[in-house]
Amino acid sequence: MSWSILVLAGLFEVGWAIGLKYTEGFTRLWPTLGTVAAMAISVGLLGVAMKTLPVGTAYAIWVGIGAVGTVILGIVLLGDPASPGRLVSLALIVAGLIGLKLASA
Repeated sequence: MSWSILVLAGLFEVGWAIGLKYTEGFTRLWPTLGTVAAMAISVGLLGVAMKTLPVGTAYAIWVGIGAVGTVILGIVLLGDPASPGRLVSLALIVAGLIGLKLASA
């Protein structure tokens, strides 16, 4: 159950990272409120997951999900570049996350 909570926390991290772009420097009310809510939910779920998961593993997985998801949505939604170097780097992050999961099992 803790792993599912951690993945959900990572998805909310993606939400607030992308949400930051839409707040336009926290000048737009609704995107700002949504972003702040996603931040609180993400960190709250991370805390719950850390009750039973190792702190280093949980934090690294959380950050990794956030980083990979944010880059992918940046490419899809915001037109960020999808260069081969960026995609290979994403694959390496995913490989590291899988390695952390397998090493903590």
